[in-house]
Amino acid sequence: MKLTLKVWRQAGPRAEGRLVTYPIDDASLDMSFLEMLDVLNARLLMKGERPIAFDSDCREGICGSCGFLIGGVAHGPRRLTTACQLFLREFHDGATIVVEPFRSGALPVIKDLVVDRSAFDLIQQAGGFISARTGGASEANSVPIAKEVSDRAMDAASCIGCAACVAACPNGSAMLFTAARVSHLSLLPQGHPERKQRALRMVDAMDRLGFGSCSNHGECEAVCPKGISIDFIARLNREFVKASAVETMEPVRKV
Repeated sequence: MKLTLKVWRQAGPRAEGRLVTYPIDDASLDMSFLEMLDVLNARLLMKGERPIAFDSDCREGICGSCGFLIGGVAHGPRRLTTACQLFLREFHDGATIVVEPFRSGALPVIKDLVVDRSAFDLIQQAGGFISARTGGASEANSVPIAKEVSDRAMDAASCIGCAACVAACPNGSAMLFTAARVSHLSLLPQGHPERKQRALRMVDAMDRLGFGSCSNHGECEAVCPKGISIDFIARLNREFVKASAVETMEPVRKV
């Protein structure tokens, strides 16, 4: 299988970047996209050239670190798939594929295809926790939770923080990520003590970190590798409005 890759190369955050063309003449249909990049990097190293920098860890679609734009789409053309799970059989022989880092002011490029996702960590730190003393593992039925509620909470908790939603949104919004984090804990009783402050703090952190606002384009849901619904954004909006209406709330803690 022959492919032509046009890969974004940028030596550092302040360096000027450009697309560099790399022909691949012997790719296997059974290779994942990252395995192909591994092979390309091995060849670049043999030539004494700098390898392409990209993030990856689990390579099982769990960690969320592997995301970048493949053909202009976050994680590539296959729905509900991370870049590490995307195989070359999704492309036709002779295809030209443009590979770029996620584009967002809140996720600056570090090097080549690597972006700084620490803004997501700061949103999480702002309120994505509970203060309940969990202790040891308790009996599963000691806190009855309706199955539809627990299923909904797990849907939100499936977010892997890959930032594909930000890259796809024309406004660079992190609403789907924030909504998933807020909804996961607001649906379960363990998350209720901080429920109001969580919504206020996490939305405040998201705004201060430079993410755009949501205008319901739905691109975030379309590229999310875990299929998280934009219905959670509506839930976040309700949580935020309710929390904002409470007069006796503590000051919003700055990150």
